[in-house]
Amino acid sequence: MGVDAPRPAPSPADRTSAAFLIDEALGFLFPAALRAAAAAGVADHLADGARTPAELAAATGTDGPSLHRVLRLLATRGVVSQEAGGRFGLTPAGDALRSDAPASARAAILMITDRTFWLPAGEMHRCLTDGTSAFEDVFGRPFFEHFARDAATAAVFHDGMAAMSDAENQPIAAAGDFPEKGTVVDVGGGHGGFLAEVLRHRPGLHGVLYDAPHVLAGHRLARDEALTGRWSVAEGDFFTEVPPGDVHLLKRILHDWRDDQCVTLLRNCRRALAPGGRILVVDAVVPEDSDPHQAKALDLLMMASLVGRERTEADFRALFGAAGLRLARIVPTPTVLDIVEAVPQEATD
Repeated sequence: MGVDAPRPAPSPADRTSAAFLIDEALGFLFPAALRAAAAAGVADHLADGARTPAELAAATGTDGPSLHRVLRLLATRGVVSQEAGGRFGLTPAGDALRSDAPASARAAILMITDRTFWLPAGEMHRCLTDGTSAFEDVFGRPFFEHFARDAATAAVFHDGMAAMSDAENQPIAAAGDFPEKGTVVDVGGGHGGFLAEVLRHRPGLHGVLYDAPHVLAGHRLARDEALTGRWSVAEGDFFTEVPPGDVHLLKRILHDWRDDQCVTLLRNCRRALAPGGRILVVDAVVPEDSDPHQAKALDLLMMASLVGRERTEADFRALFGAAGLRLARIVPTPTVLDIVEAVPQEATD
């Protein structure tokens, strides 16, 4: 059909497809509204009951009519409830939007919807044409280099990652097969939330939190007196070396990096393992089917802003093989993440 040829009249199925796709394209406005509510701290002012947009606006220093429009959209997805008298209330599903919720998602929402992820996602077509991250085109430098130069943005990232981890650390630690005694090294362990849960789960373990100096400055291990004397911190670059240990943890680390970089890191861990040691990679394992899975969305976030990706079981087997390791087993957890266990190739079960 030539470019100037008239289009056939659309069928009902054509119209249904167009309406569906347009509605999907508008979907980006929901996380935008969620971010606006999180940034304004709206949920904190709904903890004691429903309020009108005018009351919430006065409490949060926002514009009432604009806030009403944001809340109206959030109500369509069950984050808030739209009640009689024009009031809005916080639902059980939206409760983690509170900054003081036991598993608050507020910092994680502010991180995920931060411009460091939002803007490259809008330039995702660059990834398709160039085969590389869009981040450097947008910000002028690679992801982690940008954070190293921008303390405020780095704080948003590390606080957000800590918030994501707080909701998943305990069930993952409970699902993991950790030894009763020995040294566990959390490689790139951030503020230490996961390591703390592992140490609580196994009172005979000693932990080493390993990361860059500016990250370790915000660690939280000293907050728990029950862990006193059972942990230490070590500064360094995991692409150069890692501290020795019986177990090396890599939680949400490999997905940040290219395959060759992951192989370098895994080889460093392998060299530092004690005899009989294991490497526990805690990452999402992407299913090969077409069913919905959060890892498939996270994979596009990785593609747009970083250089890594979420990986399938076959991907992990290939990475481990290149690093002189083999995949021993995959342990599911109650979270979106799995524990992918690697051992040296010469090790026996």
